[in-house]
Amino acid sequence: MYYNYYVIVIYTSPGCASCRKVRKFLKDNGHEFIDKNIFTTLLNEKEIKYLLSRTENGSDDLISRRSKIIQNNNIDIDSMSTSELINFIKNNPSVLRRPIIIDVNNFQVGYDEEEIEIFNKVKELAKCDKSCSHYETCGKLRREFE
Repeated sequence: MYYNYYVIVIYTSPGCASCRKVRKFLKDNGHEFIDKNIFTTLLNEKEIKYLLSRTENGSDDLISRRSKIIQNNNIDIDSMSTSELINFIKNNPSVLRRPIIIDVNNFQVGYDEEEIEIFNKVKELAKCDKSCSHYETCGKLRREFE
């Protein structure tokens, strides 16, 4: 398919209302996506590092400090080294905020109707061909991912 390089990955969990909203939005707008249930498809170290690298605020963007594991055990995320944090997430995926939505250009945690529109805008950019007035910009972007 034409958009193979432009696949969205969503990290979800069962029973998550926001995750259902994201799935519906993506399906309704014709997006290809990979749905990764964080409890059945456990994240590996490399994947967690990648997610952390895409955040603006590090662990604060990914981890729910209100999670039961953190609250009940008085866990101090801020005092963890990067490798400790990665192992903590690997062993306790429920601490992740959900859904996490990611593609080559965008990263979003949680469902926000206005922010999720960026995935539609980038998809439109990917459709650009030589007849488009923006071809110099989006055509170049598309060639980088082919």
